Amino acid sequence: MSHIAYPFSALVGQEAMQLALLLNAVNPSIGGVLIRGQKGTAKSTAARALAALLPPIETRSGCPFNCVPNQPTPICPVCNAVEHRPTPTPRPTPFVELPVGASDDRVVGTLDIERALQSGQRHFEPGLLAQAHRGILYVDEVNLLADHIVDVLLDAAASGTNTVEREGVSVSHPARFILVGTMNPEEGELRPQLLDRFGLAVEVAGQIDPALRTKVVRRRIMFETDPAAFYENFVDQEKVLGERILQAQRILPEVTLSDGLLELISHICIGSQVDGLRADITMYKTAQTLAAWDNRQAVAVDDIRRAAELVLLHRRRRQPFEEPGIDHQQLDNLIQQHQPPQGDRGGSERPQQDSPSPRDDTEGE
Repeated sequence: MSHIAYPFSALVGQEAMQLALLLNAVNPSIGGVLIRGQKGTAKSTAARALAALLPPIETRSGCPFNCVPNQPTPICPVCNAVEHRPTPTPRPTPFVELPVGASDDRVVGTLDIERALQSGQRHFEPGLLAQAHRGILYVDEVNLLADHIVDVLLDAAASGTNTVEREGVSVSHPARFILVGTMNPEEGELRPQLLDRFGLAVEVAGQIDPALRTKVVRRRIMFETDPAAFYENFVDQEKVLGERILQAQRILPEVTLSDGLLELISHICIGSQVDGLRADITMYKTAQTLAAWDNRQAVAVDDIRRAAELVLLHRRRRQPFEEPGIDHQQLDNLIQQHQPPQGDRGGSERPQQDSPSPRDDTEGE
């Protein structure tokens, strides 16, 4: 491999961030993840490691839209060329990083209006959203982006489509990707309306345990000294995680969530004073994905609890100057207040898994 990413399974100490990323890999409709924390807490390392963990995608050589071979984008010049349709070839899952100073055209693409008006042909130069299709779009310091750029990213992530309109001419293309945004809260917050659009959120912090901190540094030095040899130490764990993602994707459509547990979700969201229904919907999807990740076809109460911790962190209504976070005692009380019927509980404990859960995560960025 020409470029070796740090292994996802070699990360140390930030399990919540690892789990949130894996859940989005299984079910991108969750809506991405916002990772809050100081620099040097493995945010970018984890996102790049996830991209390397995901299986290759199949597209055509030179295709600028990462089209599925049998589902070409209507405006794709490569996949729709009558005279030449290249053989589909596998390529790594796209990982696209959006710079803080990116312009609108750089993000959404450029439409040549003059050419369209003169010849009737729509000439479109794809942007970063097209490049990220079927992959990961990583936005570092998302809180420093202009609000309208963040709006565009979140709209595309939610709809799976990017539309560019200029002077009455419109072009659309698929833009389905896992959105990973990171931010350092010390540099400013996102508006609540934008925070709500991220599916999940996690807080990350540097290690204060000397033993774990030493482990992080030792692994990082080993990786920088000989990336290939270091990767070989984790190749089996990477394979297990990759297979577990695929298995969870297969199970996900069969996962059921009872009416009683749906009522519990609503009770938790009302009790947490979140606005709108996006939290309820995201918690529903996240709980289903957690069950699939654990190789189960029925959602349990504990799945709701774990989903709530990821879904409510950035949505819970707070007092002025109060930091985002989860009131675990309040969450426990809300769950206790609303006990679903015995047949709907789905079991409060999760079965132990033979395959490893995501663990170990805190490398420097």
